[in-house]
Amino acid sequence: MTLPAGIERHDFDGETGLATRGSPVYGEPTDGEWRRWDPHRSKLGAMLELGMDTGLDGDETVLYLGAAAGTTVSHVADFAGPTYAVEFAPRPLRELLSAAEDRDHLFPLLKDARRPETYAHVVEPVDVLVQDVATRGQARVAALNRQFLTEDGRLLAAIKARSEDVTAAPEAVFEDVVAELDDHYEILETDRLTPYHEDHLGVVAQPR
Repeated sequence: MTLPAGIERHDFDGETGLATRGSPVYGEPTDGEWRRWDPHRSKLGAMLELGMDTGLDGDETVLYLGAAAGTTVSHVADFAGPTYAVEFAPRPLRELLSAAEDRDHLFPLLKDARRPETYAHVVEPVDVLVQDVATRGQARVAALNRQFLTEDGRLLAAIKARSEDVTAAPEAVFEDVVAELDDHYEILETDRLTPYHEDHLGVVAQPR
């Protein structure tokens, strides 16, 4: 697997893992200036570990939906260009703001990913849309935020089956969500994020 510029493999306590260069955020192991990107705590990290073709090259502009406390988006900001991090809940945003202190092109936004009109005046066109939101209607969120993607941009989404329907079989949920996504995106690749995340599907797509 070819990794994007700014992501390397390093040894941490006898185990080789993905790493980005930046200040620690969530107590992750470090190797000098490099810090472990834990795929068990990051859906995008899991997509990379599983060899999915994310199309990341290390210099893209990113809109990250569902940034939470900054675990994954801080790694993204370590290697990417301007990174807009949308988070709805005030409590994790405080930790996200702390992660952004050492990253001058990480821009936290206290906004709702289901209402992109509230941040459309701030976010420039982006090369990559990363979606990791725990809400019903994940395909609709991706459709609403498609407006920010450049023509040849990429959607990297982690679909959470339990957020859509806690009673339905995950495979059925994934089938429905991907079918809805297909109205707005060309699906390039899908893969279950097992063993790192149960009942999650990684999706790589580009806007139609």
